[in-house]
Amino acid sequence: MKVLLLEDDSALSDLLSFHLEDKGYEVVLKTNGQEALEYLVDNKVDLALLDINTPVLSGLEVLKTLRHDYKDNTPIIILTAYQDTKHLKESFEMGVDDYIKKPFDLEELDQRIIKLCKIFLIEQKDEIVFNEEVSFSPHLCELNICGNVKKLALKERDILKYFYTHKNRVISSEELLQNVWTYEEMPTDATIRVYIKNIRELLGKDKIKTIRGIGYKFEQ
Repeated sequence: MKVLLLEDDSALSDLLSFHLEDKGYEVVLKTNGQEALEYLVDNKVDLALLDINTPVLSGLEVLKTLRHDYKDNTPIIILTAYQDTKHLKESFEMGVDDYIKKPFDLEELDQRIIKLCKIFLIEQKDEIVFNEEVSFSPHLCELNICGNVKKLALKERDILKYFYTHKNRVISSEELLQNVWTYEEMPTDATIRVYIKNIRELLGKDKIKTIRGIGYKFEQ
């Protein structure tokens, strides 16, 4: 699991980096918001921890740019020394997934990360049951259909996981591009359609609906 940490306080960044790495996470440390934003735009991470008060761009500016300009839904936790509700309200209006006020216990951070991992199916080993006949094991890249195991390509797995995580809402091709592929990969719309066609052949055509001119909707 790859975690981006935006924190310019060297003592705290060292403490958090050491703690997260001790938990088995790969940590990418950035000390200013511009560097963090550029990395998040060009690279895929599983989770981002953003301090608010950082040089060049604040954590809130990074959050706002990712959500509004790039339609990026990377799970994000805001870290802040602010004790007021104004910054908390702004963070959630901009699309943050969780918010921690400093000082905080490392155990609290662990539990909030675990909660987001469950919500976004990050490093999750449990099967996802679609119905009585079909279950999905993301960590194995497998669908179990009436007892028959079907292997998925890595990108098929990632697309299906993203659809399930955002079920019952319309997902555009652009959103899939931003959240499933890295900047260097960038497939064509035709490639995306092929992957979705393959998933439909396994799950049934009605599971992923095409919303003409807008995108796709996974119904659960």
